[in-house]
Amino acid sequence: QVQLVESGGGSVQAGGSLRLSCDASRYTYSNYCMGWFRHVPGKEREGVAAIDSDGSTSYADSVKGRFTISKDNAKNILYLQMNSLKPEDTAMYHCVAALRPMTAIQALGVRPEYYYWGRGTQVTVSS
Repeated sequence: QVQLVESGGGSVQAGGSLRLSCDASRYTYSNYCMGWFRHVPGKEREGVAAIDSDGSTSYADSVKGRFTISKDNAKNILYLQMNSLKPEDTAMYHCVAALRPMTAIQALGVRPEYYYWGRGTQVTVSS
């Protein structure tokens, strides 16, 4: 069963925008923090943005002011609005759900094994 299903990735030029979506309606194991990680082969997975149960958000310094995370709690859909995209944003973007309680502030520094991972959606930004 696929429990986190990402969509919205694609190829854009630098300065463009994308909105990623994560359908979490089939994820029933926890109701903790959710977020987005990105991964490039050969590099460590990087926490991009997180949102906790009270709506508090946290962002990696590299995306602050450009990306916005939000969640439709009624539909269990997580979003990542990505504006002013840069080539260095190119990565596989994964929706994640925390497996233990944590705040959004804490979430970006937590090891990847503390999350349930979606399969990802590719974002490619050309210069």
